[in-house]
Amino acid sequence: MKLKTTLIASVLAFSGAAMAQTKAPEPDYTVSGNMSLNSDYRFRGFTQTDYGPALQGGFDFAHKSGFYLGNWNSNVLSPLFTGASLEMDFYGGYKGSFGDVGYDVGAIYYYYPKSGKNAPNSKIDNSEVYFGLSYGPVSGKLYYATSDYFDLKKFTPGARSTKGTTYLDLAGNFDLGSGFTLGAHVGILNLKNAGDYSGLGIARLPSSVTDYKLSITKDVGGFGVTAAYVAASKKGYFTTGQVGVPAEAAGKGKLVVSVAKTF
Repeated sequence: MKLKTTLIASVLAFSGAAMAQTKAPEPDYTVSGNMSLNSDYRFRGFTQTDYGPALQGGFDFAHKSGFYLGNWNSNVLSPLFTGASLEMDFYGGYKGSFGDVGYDVGAIYYYYPKSGKNAPNSKIDNSEVYFGLSYGPVSGKLYYATSDYFDLKKFTPGARSTKGTTYLDLAGNFDLGSGFTLGAHVGILNLKNAGDYSGLGIARLPSSVTDYKLSITKDVGGFGVTAAYVAASKKGYFTTGQVGVPAEAAGKGKLVVSVAKTF
């Protein structure tokens, strides 16, 4: 009797251990969201809110096959985008890996509702395709503009199109322990036919401009609190575009603070 009881107990223990080790099946898809409050909205090193605050958020849908879709939104400076006070980005693509190397290929469309309401033929948008690689904490992604880059040609009579502009995004995020993450980013914009355009104190734009970002993030109760220094190599390459206010360089080096939550 004792032997039989011991045998049953052993079988039950083994079954329980086996069940504990069995992984839950991978869901066919996942949906996630994100929100953040920022002291400034920097796009490729240049402020989009005249160095003012930005509320941002979006969602992502990912299928286990690797395909994904997403949307991201932020307030922007209305005069800079010819009447639009909101930016809406829509993107989709495919992610996979070759061993330890990840890859990401997709397309993104930048949409500004009500852009162009201030003047005829002044609507702004932009579309790009991209390809990225990642290995451990480091990544690189190349964007290629499939349209005139944010419609710059519309605002410079006689200028050639900036279609074919590229942007290289190089980044690294390193876990420092105790909830701290160190982030580093370098971006290089190569503007097609840049010499046809001018900036603040720059009669003819050089073909490339570099932006930098160094950040430290701390997890605080499930929120990511980040302090980052952001700057551009040529701060007057683009301007803030305030109507009725003297133009200001949009790439000044400044501290940007944000609080973010993913859910």
